[in-house]
Amino acid sequence: MKVSIPVRTVSTANVREHWRRRADRARHHRSTAILTFRIAKAEPVLPCTVLLTRVAPRALDDDNLRGALKSVRDGVADWLGIDDRDPRVKWDYGQRKGPTKFYAVDVEVSH
Repeated sequence: MKVSIPVRTVSTANVREHWRRRADRARHHRSTAILTFRIAKAEPVLPCTVLLTRVAPRALDDDNLRGALKSVRDGVADWLGIDDRDPRVKWDYGQRKGPTKFYAVDVEVSH
């Protein structure tokens, strides 16, 4: 199962912003991830491997990549009906360059 979630992820370690704006973005990423899987009518199956691939014009280093994808990871875990630290799920991360002003997160769930 592969879906593309249309959200713009940012490195939360490097951005300086009001806590409310950060919380609103996290809520938006999480709910968009859940909604995208529901629209795709995907059925969660455990155990699985989840690959989160950030698509953006610029790359992040690996620790900032994980932080930027945290809310999307939480949304995928909500769709799976688990906590994101559940050992039945292996989380992998990647990123690829996209066109200018195009942002998304591709999520691939394999069993």
